[in-house]
Amino acid sequence: MIIMINGAFGAGKTTMAHALCESLPGTMLFDPEEVGYMLRNVIPEERKQLEAPEGDFQDLDLWRKLTVEVGGRLIERYQTDLIVPMTIRKQEYLTDIIEGFNQMELDVMHFCLMASKETIHERLRRRGEEENNWCFKQTDACLLAYETGDFGTYLDTEGKTIEELTSSIVAALQKESLGR
Repeated sequence: MIIMINGAFGAGKTTMAHALCESLPGTMLFDPEEVGYMLRNVIPEERKQLEAPEGDFQDLDLWRKLTVEVGGRLIERYQTDLIVPMTIRKQEYLTDIIEGFNQMELDVMHFCLMASKETIHERLRRRGEEENNWCFKQTDACLLAYETGDFGTYLDTEGKTIEELTSSIVAALQKESLGR
């Protein structure tokens, strides 16, 4: 199974992913950003400009394909479930990735962490992000996309502890496995 944890930068994806790995023994954390960093370092600049002129590696078709391929290979090789934290705000990119996993006959559960812009920006400041950097600049677009699109099961993180949120996801996973 693939457990995707989505949300704006600062929504709590990484914290949630680590807590889920502790709560779900035998799971593995797979961060598709690592695939993006690799592609950013490998693809020549002129090619990147053609495919991803805004500088977002998610605009690279190869990033989406490799995210699915690497995730599938990790599950196949290590016989484990994956926890996948990633900010994906473009509905078509999320659909590409989920459909790719489904074609590999892998179950996917997708959770989207939500918080107010003020809370997200405060969390970004607390983790040491510079005002007006990439993370801050993506907040409005992410929140709009999540409010108007279909991004799985939404979890409001405002005023909730990581333990409460983890319990909500674990309960949803248990309910899903009972339904199979």
